[in-house]
Amino acid sequence: MRGTCRQAVCILLLGAALAACSAPVPTWRNKTAPLVEEVGRHDAPVLFSQEYRSLLETFEHGEALYHVREDDKGADLYYQLAFQKAVMLLSEVQQARQRLAAEKQQQIAELAAKAEEEQLMRSAAEAEMRLRQRHSSGSAEPASSAQKKSKESPPPQPTTYTVRRGETLPQISARTEIYNDSTLWPIIYRANRDQIRDPKRLWPGQVFVIPRNFSRDEAVEARRYSNKNN
Repeated sequence: MRGTCRQAVCILLLGAALAACSAPVPTWRNKTAPLVEEVGRHDAPVLFSQEYRSLLETFEHGEALYHVREDDKGADLYYQLAFQKAVMLLSEVQQARQRLAAEKQQQIAELAAKAEEEQLMRSAAEAEMRLRQRHSSGSAEPASSAQKKSKESPPPQPTTYTVRRGETLPQISARTEIYNDSTLWPIIYRANRDQIRDPKRLWPGQVFVIPRNFSRDEAVEARRYSNKNN
């Protein structure tokens, strides 16, 4: 390709030297020669090698007619055709440059967008990892506290109870810290017969013993007795 450009320049210089010795110069030659030289300085030999070769052949044909055959009119037709080819080729080179620049800008934008997307994905993955770590550490704390609580001994259950105003045996038996079952009141009644004349009448301030080690049969009997006396 460099040989082609060097050949074109040599032809132009030779033509200019010969033109200085001959007269008259064809009208289109003075317009075409610098334009052909300008096209060669651009990227036409690389981007449009076939078109550029055709342009040189047309111009060289004109040079041959002008300098060898001294056919000014015939040469001017080829110079004019070469001028048109040079104008079109120069326009195509400029459009190709603009297109290549736009493609390069698009590639840069795509690479930037891809890098940004990868950064967002990494940030999302890191955020998800932090959330998982926080969740696992948060779930581990309740588990450890639950194990600690399970190892701790349950609060002691009261073995006595002081009667409050308006309370009945079923109400006392239903209390959470007593039996949490209103039908077990007969157990309290039997254990405190010396203080209770009437199960339905209690006095504030009375201190009752609360049995804890009663059997399952005693509980069944108490519930049966409670259902009969409701």
